[in-house]
Amino acid sequence: MNPADLEGLPEEDKQKMVSMIDNMQMKDSLRMYNRLVEKCFKDCVDSFRRKNLDSNEERCVTKCCEKFLKHSARVSVRFAELNAGAEAMMQQQVLQQQQKGG
Repeated sequence: MNPADLEGLPEEDKQKMVSMIDNMQMKDSLRMYNRLVEKCFKDCVDSFRRKNLDSNEERCVTKCCEKFLKHSARVSVRFAELNAGAEAMMQQQVLQQQQKGG
């Protein structure tokens, strides 16, 4: 969120909003991390005879993590693109409404 989006709010409300957003982002990051760990562990670790990963398991976990993080980054970029497009469409509709009414 852009700090300019909070313009006009009382300082106390701004602080509450920023705190709430930080909390949501932290929870989202933890959720993503937990999904990553669960998926890669389930897909890659198949032996519990040792306390350390063997080389195949370690390679699998590394590949799995890289793939998961690249996918998550791509989804975030695509979401931002779609959001920007939707915002532009809304602004265009507002301008058209203003021109019709004005």
